[in-house]
Amino acid sequence: MLEALLDPLSAGFFLRALIGVTLVSVLCALVGVWVVLRGLSYIGDAMSHAVLPGIVGAFLLHVNLIFGAVVAAVLTALGIGFVSQRSGLKQDSAIGIVFVGMFALGVTLLSRAPTYTSDLANFLIGNPLGVTSGDLWGALAVTVVVAATLWAVQKELLLVSFDPTEARVVGLPVRRLNNLLLVLVGLVVVLTVQLVGTTLSVSLLITSAASARLFAPNLRRMVVTAAVLGSACGVLGLYLSYFLNTAAGPTIVLVNTAAFLIALTLRGRRE
Repeated sequence: MLEALLDPLSAGFFLRALIGVTLVSVLCALVGVWVVLRGLSYIGDAMSHAVLPGIVGAFLLHVNLIFGAVVAAVLTALGIGFVSQRSGLKQDSAIGIVFVGMFALGVTLLSRAPTYTSDLANFLIGNPLGVTSGDLWGALAVTVVVAATLWAVQKELLLVSFDPTEARVVGLPVRRLNNLLLVLVGLVVVLTVQLVGTTLSVSLLITSAASARLFAPNLRRMVVTAAVLGSACGVLGLYLSYFLNTAAGPTIVLVNTAAFLIALTLRGRRE
């Protein structure tokens, strides 16, 4: 049994994938808890599709695809904030407008791509086993930056999330904090897209956080529970994909979904 678990680790690509999945799971926990608490799960789905023009545009311009995805994510976040502030529309309406526009642009650019390459396909369907050492360092850097940022504005985000009126009264920059959260969600989505693709990335962002919310009594425990659960599901999913010879990204998502269903069942029995 132990030998079977250790055997895949002899392959460098599998070890890098394990580290990458763990880092991204922690990162998703840090941001995902805020997404779940504020009922903004649709933002993750919108972001995962809105980065498509950045990915395809970078491919057509022969530049780094991650760079293109980051640019698209930041522009989407700022665009959502701009539309909601200038138009007076609710944030969900602004998200719908910007998301659809960005996705349509991505599809249009995709139609101009002469052919698919492995790099472009990896971003569309995900490929954890293709993670490089450079990707890991990048994921670590993003994790540190996101963690430091959220720690610095934790109290302000809590007040904005649960009592925005009071936050405005005490002088907090509510719009800037909301835009900051959107940018952080965008950065996380860029990394998760690399693992599981544009369609399934929202699962990594919210599923473990949603599972943790069923049991965690406070924000800190929710973050820790989501990080541990997400990492465990990621590792288990990666091993299952290795032994069952299935696609790694979707297998990880299925394990996360199964964990949520188990947590939901246990919660129901307790009540």
